[in-house]
Amino acid sequence: MSGPEPVHPLIRTFVHALRALGHVEGQNLVLERRSAEGRSERFADIVAELVRLKADVIVTAGRPMTQQAKEVTTTVPIVMVGGFDPVRFGIVQSLARPGGNVTGFAFFIDPELHAKRLQLLKEALPQISRVAFLGLKSEWEDPVGQRLQAAARALRLTLFLAEHTPTQYADAFSIVTRERPDALFVSSEPSNYANRHLVVDFANRHRLPSMHGFRESVELGGLMAYGADNVDLYRRAAGYVDKILKGANAAHLPVEQPTKFELVINLNTAKALGLTIPPSVLMRADRVIE
Repeated sequence: MSGPEPVHPLIRTFVHALRALGHVEGQNLVLERRSAEGRSERFADIVAELVRLKADVIVTAGRPMTQQAKEVTTTVPIVMVGGFDPVRFGIVQSLARPGGNVTGFAFFIDPELHAKRLQLLKEALPQISRVAFLGLKSEWEDPVGQRLQAAARALRLTLFLAEHTPTQYADAFSIVTRERPDALFVSSEPSNYANRHLVVDFANRHRLPSMHGFRESVELGGLMAYGADNVDLYRRAAGYVDKILKGANAAHLPVEQPTKFELVINLNTAKALGLTIPPSVLMRADRVIE
């Protein structure tokens, strides 16, 4: 995350977008960067530290971090990037009028998104019948998870939960290894982005075709991804930060949803797994890695 050209692709986009809007570190901007290093219990302490430093705005990634940030401060503006249904979880009053100190961008308001990802996986690999869902138990039980399970039944797929925590994947990987599914469906939970190397390595080591929610996972060797263009969301988040720094009230900035979605397919991985992706699916891909 550090430096003028961060290695982290989303943070790099965010820094570049701020710079394009005239906010340059060392000139008129102090950008405090903090990582919980996969430990969600650190979120509140990190936000409290930023409040003590008198941050003018705090940018959060994902619903758990945003919820804890709101518990720490109700006055410092918060721009969230990601998270499912911020209205249902009490983060904002409504998408159009957030009403508090939180605004930003919600990744997944529509439960149909996961269902579409599963449908694309089935279209790409029509022979599969058993799929492991790598995600949190809370995701499995919430409306998105319920819709995904309904979609699996409609597609005549057996979908089962391989539960992980934000920091521990060993048990989930053991379940997948024992149950021997035909494919791995990786949830879009932020920890699966943070641990994308671990997840992709596991899938490929066990010769499991994998469907992800993030393009970066496919760039690392995952088979497929379908989801919001996260780079675009972080670019837009910089625009919200710019507005707040210029005097806009977070309570009046509507929470926006993704406008760009992308299907990415890694043909190198398909070849390594001995798979042929149907032309009808390839034609719909926004990006094909060869």
